[in-house]
Amino acid sequence: MALYAIGDLHLSNDVDKPMDVFGEHWTMHAMKIKENWLRKVKSDDTVLIPGDISWGMNMEEATKDLQWIEALPGKKILLKGNHDYWWGSISRLNNSFNNMEFLQNNFFTYEDYAICGTRGWICPNPYRFTKQDEKIYHREIHRLRLSLDAAKLKGYNKIIGMLHYPPTNDLQQTSLFTEAFEAYNVDTVIYGHLHGEESYEGGLQGVHQGISYHLVSCDYLDFNLFRIR
Repeated sequence: MALYAIGDLHLSNDVDKPMDVFGEHWTMHAMKIKENWLRKVKSDDTVLIPGDISWGMNMEEATKDLQWIEALPGKKILLKGNHDYWWGSISRLNNSFNNMEFLQNNFFTYEDYAICGTRGWICPNPYRFTKQDEKIYHREIHRLRLSLDAAKLKGYNKIIGMLHYPPTNDLQQTSLFTEAFEAYNVDTVIYGHLHGEESYEGGLQGVHQGISYHLVSCDYLDFNLFRIR
Protein backbone atom coordinates (compact mmCIF):
# COMPACT_ATOMS: atom_id res chain seq x y z
CA MET A 1 0.00 0.00 0.00
CA ALA A 2 1.91 3.02 -1.29
CA LEU A 3 1.45 6.66 -0.28
CA TYR A 4 1.57 9.36 -2.95
CA ALA A 5 1.01 13.12 -3.11
CA ILE A 6 0.10 15.64 -5.78
CA GLY A 7 -1.29 19.13 -5.25
CA ASP A 8 -2.79 22.06 -7.13
CA LEU A 9 -4.81 20.02 -9.61
CA HIS A 10 -6.76 23.16 -10.63
CA LEU A 11 -9.50 21.15 -12.31
CA SER A 12 -12.23 22.89 -14.30
CA ASN A 13 -14.62 20.27 -15.69
CA ASP A 14 -17.63 22.55 -15.16
CA VAL A 15 -16.14 26.04 -15.44
CA ASP A 16 -14.19 27.84 -18.16
CA LYS A 17 -10.76 28.15 -16.57
CA PRO A 18 -8.07 26.72 -18.89
CA MET A 19 -4.66 26.48 -17.26
CA ASP A 20 -2.62 26.72 -20.45
CA VAL A 21 -2.72 30.51 -20.11
CA PHE A 22 0.03 29.89 -17.52
CA GLY A 23 2.27 28.12 -20.04
CA GLU A 24 2.26 25.37 -22.65
CA HIS A 25 3.17 22.76 -20.05
CA TRP A 26 -0.34 23.16 -18.60
CA THR A 27 -1.99 22.09 -21.89
CA MET A 28 -4.29 19.09 -21.21
CA HIS A 29 -2.78 18.89 -17.74
CA ALA A 30 -5.71 16.92 -16.28
CA MET A 31 -5.17 14.20 -18.87
CA LYS A 32 -1.47 14.04 -17.95
CA ILE A 33 -2.34 13.69 -14.27
CA LYS A 34 -4.89 10.96 -14.98
CA GLU A 35 -2.50 8.97 -17.17
CA ASN A 36 0.25 9.09 -14.55
CA TRP A 37 -2.22 8.31 -11.75
CA LEU A 38 -3.60 5.24 -13.54
CA ARG A 39 -0.09 4.04 -14.28
CA LYS A 40 1.04 4.28 -10.64
CA VAL A 41 -1.80 4.12 -8.13
CA LYS A 42 -3.49 0.87 -7.08
CA SER A 43 -6.85 0.54 -5.34
CA ASP A 44 -5.26 0.00 -1.90
CA ASP A 45 -2.89 3.00 -2.19
CA THR A 46 -3.48 6.46 -0.70
CA VAL A 47 -3.01 9.85 -2.39
CA LEU A 48 -2.65 13.15 -0.50
CA ILE A 49 -3.99 16.23 -2.34
CA PRO A 50 -2.94 19.45 -0.55
CA GLY A 51 -5.30 22.02 -1.98
CA ASP A 52 -6.30 24.08 -5.01
CA ILE A 53 -8.36 21.17 -6.24
CA SER A 54 -11.15 22.79 -8.29
CA TRP A 55 -11.80 26.19 -9.85
CA GLY A 56 -15.50 25.81 -9.00
CA MET A 57 -16.84 28.69 -6.95
CA ASN A 58 -19.47 26.54 -5.23
CA MET A 59 -20.21 22.86 -4.67
CA GLU A 60 -22.36 22.64 -7.79
CA GLU A 61 -19.49 23.82 -9.97
CA ALA A 62 -16.93 21.65 -8.17
CA THR A 63 -18.91 18.39 -8.16
CA LYS A 64 -17.66 17.11 -11.53
CA ASP A 65 -14.07 17.76 -10.48
CA LEU A 66 -14.53 15.89 -7.21
CA GLN A 67 -16.23 13.02 -9.01
CA TRP A 68 -13.31 12.95 -11.48
CA ILE A 69 -10.91 12.50 -8.56
CA GLU A 70 -13.16 9.97 -6.81
CA ALA A 71 -13.22 7.77 -9.93
CA LEU A 72 -9.43 7.41 -9.87
CA PRO A 73 -7.86 4.48 -7.97
CA GLY A 74 -6.94 4.70 -4.30
CA LYS A 75 -8.10 6.47 -1.19
CA LYS A 76 -7.69 10.24 -1.32
CA ILE A 77 -7.12 12.69 1.52
CA LEU A 78 -7.85 16.27 0.45
CA LEU A 79 -6.91 19.60 2.03
CA LYS A 80 -8.34 23.03 1.27
CA GLY A 81 -6.32 25.45 -0.84
CA ASN A 82 -6.66 29.22 -1.21
CA HIS A 83 -8.68 28.79 -4.44
CA ASP A 84 -11.08 26.15 -3.11
CA TYR A 85 -14.04 28.49 -2.59
CA TRP A 86 -16.45 25.56 -2.98
CA TRP A 87 -15.19 23.96 0.26
CA GLY A 88 -18.09 24.08 2.74
CA SER A 89 -19.24 22.00 5.70
CA ILE A 90 -16.51 19.50 6.56
CA SER A 91 -19.03 16.95 7.87
CA ARG A 92 -21.05 17.21 4.67
CA LEU A 93 -17.95 16.72 2.54
CA ASN A 94 -16.84 13.70 4.53
CA ASN A 95 -20.29 12.13 4.17
CA SER A 96 -20.58 12.74 0.42
CA PHE A 97 -17.89 10.51 -1.08
CA ASN A 98 -16.86 6.89 -0.72
CA ASN A 99 -13.09 7.00 -1.06
CA MET A 100 -12.24 10.65 -0.33
CA GLU A 101 -11.59 12.20 3.07
CA PHE A 102 -11.43 15.93 3.77
CA LEU A 103 -8.91 17.23 6.28
CA GLN A 104 -9.87 20.16 8.53
CA ASN A 105 -9.30 20.24 12.30
CA ASN A 106 -9.16 16.43 12.20
CA PHE A 107 -6.83 13.69 11.01
CA PHE A 108 -6.92 10.54 8.91
CA THR A 109 -4.63 7.55 8.72
CA TYR A 110 -2.30 5.71 6.39
CA GLU A 111 -1.13 2.42 7.88
CA ASP A 112 0.31 3.41 11.29
CA TYR A 113 0.72 7.09 10.34
CA ALA A 114 -1.62 9.95 11.15
CA ILE A 115 -2.16 12.44 8.33
CA CYS A 116 -2.53 15.90 9.88
CA GLY A 117 -2.68 19.38 8.44
CA THR A 118 -4.32 22.67 7.60
CA ARG A 119 -4.40 25.09 4.67
CA GLY A 120 -1.72 27.36 6.12
CA TRP A 121 -1.00 30.96 5.15
CA ILE A 122 1.86 33.22 4.12
CA CYS A 123 4.51 33.33 6.84
CA PRO A 124 6.01 36.49 8.35
CA ASN A 125 8.46 38.01 5.88
CA PRO A 126 10.42 41.24 5.27
CA TYR A 127 8.25 42.32 2.30
CA ARG A 128 4.59 42.40 3.28
CA PHE A 129 2.79 40.91 6.26
CA THR A 130 -0.31 42.80 7.39
CA LYS A 131 -2.31 42.59 10.61
CA GLN A 132 -4.88 40.57 8.67
CA ASP A 133 -2.14 38.19 7.51
CA GLU A 134 -1.02 37.78 11.11
CA LYS A 135 -4.58 37.01 12.21
CA ILE A 136 -5.03 34.30 9.56
CA TYR A 137 -1.52 32.94 10.19
CA HIS A 138 -2.29 32.36 13.88
CA ARG A 139 -5.71 30.89 13.07
CA GLU A 140 -4.08 28.36 10.76
CA ILE A 141 -1.48 27.48 13.39
CA HIS A 142 -4.35 26.82 15.80
CA ARG A 143 -6.05 24.56 13.25
CA LEU A 144 -2.81 22.66 12.66
CA ARG A 145 -2.41 22.04 16.38
CA LEU A 146 -6.02 20.84 16.62
CA SER A 147 -5.23 18.27 13.94
CA LEU A 148 -1.95 17.22 15.55
CA ASP A 149 -3.50 17.04 19.04
CA ALA A 150 -6.35 14.88 17.73
CA ALA A 151 -3.84 12.38 16.35
CA LYS A 152 -1.74 12.37 19.52
CA LEU A 153 -4.87 11.85 21.64
CA LYS A 154 -5.56 8.66 19.69
CA GLY A 155 -2.02 7.44 20.32
CA TYR A 156 -0.41 8.17 16.95
CA ASN A 157 3.29 8.94 17.21
CA LYS A 158 4.13 8.71 13.49
CA ILE A 159 2.77 11.75 11.66
CA ILE A 160 2.81 13.10 8.11
CA GLY A 161 1.91 16.78 7.76
CA MET A 162 0.02 18.51 4.95
CA LEU A 163 -0.16 22.22 4.16
CA HIS A 164 -1.32 24.03 1.06
CA TYR A 165 0.94 27.04 1.59
CA PRO A 166 4.69 26.55 2.10
CA PRO A 167 5.73 26.10 5.75
CA THR A 168 8.12 29.08 5.63
CA ASN A 169 8.63 32.33 3.76
CA ASP A 170 10.81 32.38 0.65
CA LEU A 171 13.89 32.97 2.82
CA GLN A 172 13.07 29.64 4.47
CA GLN A 173 13.12 31.15 7.93
CA THR A 174 11.70 29.30 10.92
CA SER A 175 7.94 29.73 11.31
CA LEU A 176 5.27 28.66 13.76
CA PHE A 177 4.42 25.91 11.27
CA THR A 178 7.93 24.45 11.29
CA GLU A 179 8.08 24.82 15.07
CA ALA A 180 4.80 22.91 15.46
CA PHE A 181 5.96 20.12 13.16
CA GLU A 182 9.18 19.81 15.16
CA ALA A 183 7.36 19.87 18.51
CA TYR A 184 5.10 17.01 17.44
CA ASN A 185 7.94 14.98 15.90
CA VAL A 186 6.39 15.00 12.43
CA ASP A 187 8.17 12.72 9.98
CA THR A 188 7.36 14.29 6.59
CA VAL A 189 5.60 17.46 5.37
CA ILE A 190 4.13 17.99 1.91
CA TYR A 191 2.80 21.26 0.50
CA GLY A 192 1.87 22.97 -2.77
CA HIS A 193 0.85 26.49 -3.84
CA LEU A 194 4.12 27.41 -5.55
CA HIS A 195 4.19 27.68 -9.36
CA GLY A 196 7.05 28.69 -11.66
CA GLU A 197 10.82 28.32 -11.41
CA GLU A 198 11.39 31.40 -9.25
CA SER A 199 8.73 30.32 -6.76
CA TYR A 200 10.05 26.77 -6.59
CA GLU A 201 13.43 28.07 -5.41
CA GLY A 202 11.80 29.66 -2.34
CA GLY A 203 10.19 26.43 -1.18
CA LEU A 204 11.70 24.56 1.75
CA GLN A 205 12.85 21.15 0.53
CA GLY A 206 14.90 18.30 1.91
CA VAL A 207 15.57 17.38 5.52
CA HIS A 208 15.47 20.23 8.05
CA GLN A 209 15.57 19.64 11.81
CA GLY A 210 14.91 15.98 11.14
CA ILE A 211 11.79 16.56 9.02
CA SER A 212 11.59 15.82 5.30
CA TYR A 213 9.85 18.63 3.34
CA HIS A 214 8.49 18.17 -0.19
CA LEU A 215 6.88 20.54 -2.70
CA VAL A 216 4.20 18.62 -4.61
CA SER A 217 2.51 21.21 -6.86
CA CYS A 218 1.50 19.21 -9.93
CA ASP A 219 3.42 21.41 -12.37
CA TYR A 220 6.57 21.11 -10.23
CA LEU A 221 6.14 17.32 -10.45
CA ASP A 222 5.57 17.51 -14.23
CA PHE A 223 2.00 16.33 -13.51
CA ASN A 224 3.20 13.08 -12.02
CA LEU A 225 2.68 11.81 -8.45
CA PHE A 226 5.35 11.96 -5.76
CA ARG A 227 5.76 8.75 -3.77
CA ILE A 228 6.17 9.43 -0.06
CA ARG A 229 6.31 5.83 1.14
